[in-house]
This record gives sequence, structure tokens and C-alpha cells, in this order.
Amino acid sequence: MLDDICSRTKLYYLYQSWGPAGQQEFLDICSGAKGVKMLYDSFFKEIMNPEYAPECLSEFLSLILGQTIRILDVLPNDSTRLSADRSLILTDIVVELEDHSIANVEIQKQGYLFPGQRSACYSADLLLRQYQRVRSIRGKHFTYKDVKNVYTIVLFEQSPAVFHRPEYQDIYLHHAFSVTDTGIPIELLQEYCFIPLDIFMKHFHNKGIQNDLDAWLAFLSIDDPELIVTLLSRYPKFRDMYADVYELCRNTEDIMGLFSKELQMLDENTVDYMIDEMQATIDELKRDNQELQSQLAHKELELQQLRQQAR
Repeated sequence: MLDDICSRTKLYYLYQSWGPAGQQEFLDICSGAKGVKMLYDSFFKEIMNPEYAPECLSEFLSLILGQTIRILDVLPNDSTRLSADRSLILTDIVVELEDHSIANVEIQKQGYLFPGQRSACYSADLLLRQYQRVRSIRGKHFTYKDVKNVYTIVLFEQSPAVFHRPEYQDIYLHHAFSVTDTGIPIELLQEYCFIPLDIFMKHFHNKGIQNDLDAWLAFLSIDDPELIVTLLSRYPKFRDMYADVYELCRNTEDIMGLFSKELQMLDENTVDYMIDEMQATIDELKRDNQELQSQLAHKELELQQLRQQAR
């Protein structure tokens, strides 16, 4: 493979641009020393492509949502928020389900500092798209009953700190939806599933695969060749998916292009994550400063009152 790369100027300069760590990872993947990271955008979209392999994503969503799912259509993922706020998102797939509800599947490299707030904004954007789309189709016959559920499904490769609190550290599937405190059956349309894959991997190493969802999460997460062989021996259905990715890896120029794109995304994600962290630090310092200013003003008022009493 190195001979092939070095014999072509364009590929050689691309290879040199990655640095030692990127070069080694690329060679390890293509030589079989490491398994392919299925969470890479290109590979995930290859195996989960809802256009020509909808059964894969349908099965995965069925296991996550706990209901039988069939994909009806693929929707463009060009919503307004995506163009302005894509930091740390590695993959984003939007599909319409058989009952006309919408599911948005995202993979995030680094957990956001405020995953709840951001996920709520994404879900709201998705619900608005659903409303506008259905109203356009139904026209004057539209009613709000035509608007169906929207599901926001987020897989964290490195999950936020809240998922690692002692009471949650063994849980790797969190399903959130709105209910009233009285239990009255009001149909609210936004649901969320959060999957911290780093916590799943701890479970996997301690307890192995216990169900079909575990098998899917292992398939997406593990890159150890021996573990992959063990997975395929128990779940041969993943063999065809690995074969598809293997075919991608056989074309040196294509796989280098995909790998380069992944490295670029990871670099951008790292910068975005650092910006988020720095902004959070600045916000915290501002809050601390405001509190100090408040305390100072209070002390100055007390001092002024004492001086007036002294007169």
C-alpha cells in the first residue's frame, strides 16, 4: 500500500499531510491490524444508508425505540440549524418512518457541554420542519393531528460528564419524553434517545453482549480484530456490512479521500469543542465576577450605613 501511495504524487502529499498518528491509523485499518471505525461518517452512512439498505437502519431504530420501525423515505438534512451549528456532529441522517413520524440520528465525537438544551433546539427545529412539510402537503385540509412524532437519537462517542455520575454510570440508553405531573394523556410529540457509547464499552468489556442492541452498539464501537471475529461468529448478519466496508478499503485513492475527510472533521470538531469549553469558562468567570461585584456593592452599602451611624 505504501508503494502504491508513494508512486502517485497526489496520494503521497495527501498521506504526508496527516502526520505520524494519522498515517499509522490509516495503515492499521487498511492492513487489518485494526478494525474499521464504523462511527466514521463515510462508513456509517455506507452501512446504514436508508436508500439502498433501509432494513439495517430500521432494525437499529426498532431496537432503540422499542417498537417496530420501517423507513418510508429519506429526508434532506439541510435544516436551518445544521448550516449554522454543526460543531462536533460527525453524522446526521434524517428519515421519515412508516407512520410519517421523523427520526434524526446523530453521532457526536465529543459530548456537548449542554446536550439537553442543544438537543431540545434540534428537536424543535425538526418538529417545525415536520409541521411545515405536512401543512404544505395537506393544504386547507391540514390539522395539527397530522403532525407526527419526531425522534432525536444521539450517539456520543465521548459522552458528557452528566452521563458518568454514579447513579447513571452503568446505563447506556436514556429515553426522554414529556409527560404531565398528573398523568393526563396529552400527546406531546418530541422524544429523545441518548446513547453514551463510551459507557456501553465499559459494559461490553465487563459483561459482553447480552442482547441484539448490545450487538449493534458493539458493531459500531469496537475496532479490535479479535473482538470483531467473536461478534461475527455470534451475529453473522454483520458480515455483509463488514464486506461492504472492505470493498471501500480496497480502492486506495477512494479510501484515502474518505479518511482525509474524517481527519478534517475530527480536527474541526476538536477546535469547536475547545471553543465551547473556553466560552463556558468565560461565562463562569463572568458569573463569578458579577457575584463579586454584587458582594462588593453590598459591603460598600454596609460601610456607608456604618459611617452614617457613626455621625
